[in-house]
Amino acid sequence: MSATDADLLVVGGGPAGLATALYARQQGLSVIVAEPRNNPIDKACGEGLMPGGLAALTSLGVDPAGLPLRGIAYLDERRRVEAPFRDGPGRGVRRTTLHAALADQAKQHDVEWISKRVDNVDQDAWGVAAGGIRAKWLVAADGLHSTVRRAVGIPSVAGTPRRFGLRWHYRIPAWSEFVEVHWSRWGEAYVTPVEPDLVGIAILSPHRPQLDWFPELAARVAGAPHGPARGCGPMRQVVSRRVAGRVLLVGDAAGYEDALTGEGISLAVKQAAAAVAAIVDDNPAAYERAWPVITRRYRLLTRALVLASAPQPTRRALIPACELLPGVFERAVHLLAH
Repeated sequence: MSATDADLLVVGGGPAGLATALYARQQGLSVIVAEPRNNPIDKACGEGLMPGGLAALTSLGVDPAGLPLRGIAYLDERRRVEAPFRDGPGRGVRRTTLHAALADQAKQHDVEWISKRVDNVDQDAWGVAAGGIRAKWLVAADGLHSTVRRAVGIPSVAGTPRRFGLRWHYRIPAWSEFVEVHWSRWGEAYVTPVEPDLVGIAILSPHRPQLDWFPELAARVAGAPHGPARGCGPMRQVVSRRVAGRVLLVGDAAGYEDALTGEGISLAVKQAAAAVAAIVDDNPAAYERAWPVITRRYRLLTRALVLASAPQPTRRALIPACELLPGVFERAVHLLAH
């Protein structure tokens, strides 16, 4: 057996990677995070933490500043349907604020950092070498287009429909305590208050996102200062497996369905906990078995919504159906909020 620099090397210093690092430190593992970008890291996302994700972060000692979210609202040109969270509020949190809170907590718990991009991975029966570090285990949390995933030979494909996202921040007072999802024939706009005078708008679509698809929303923010657009996609990444030897994939690197239901952070934190538990037990296959269970509800509901809303007739009927069946809408939101 050769010497190692740490018990665990985490590739990717975003929320999934830092949550993994924090869970590992709770178990007494030494951790090095490889991340070439400077903190805090920004990313195109909806920035709404579901109540379950907020609770998971609290268990790690992370309590990022933001605005309370009471639930989810679906809107079109004529209707608004709301579903409140049943088990307490979520929180709208600027992505950089969330990342800074996670990074601060990781540093307080003696997580080490190296500024390295990892492209190659070598492993044997006792450890993994990557980025000039040798560790007993490696967790890849390096995003939708993970280089570690490719390096260890785990195949992935972009699923259909191919949807892309753009996000802007508008300097305007927050006008709702709900995440508003505005629906048009071309895509959805997700409006999340993240500070008292800052609102994030993220648009998802198979087409190039345009704010003027949503005339009422465009009129509300007209003239308000806004930051640059950030993009991501294609959203759906179908990954064949989550484990290759002593390498485990978490977060978006492990496979992603779509951002429609806003569960990215919640799922990443839950996957991080399961991956660390498998590492501590020296049983990576346990994580492979746990991942489908952790993500099943999200994958089924999100896939059903994406496919149902693709044809224009069912897309136009979605909000009227939620209005006619409010209990079904509220139940779906409750399931996804955990």
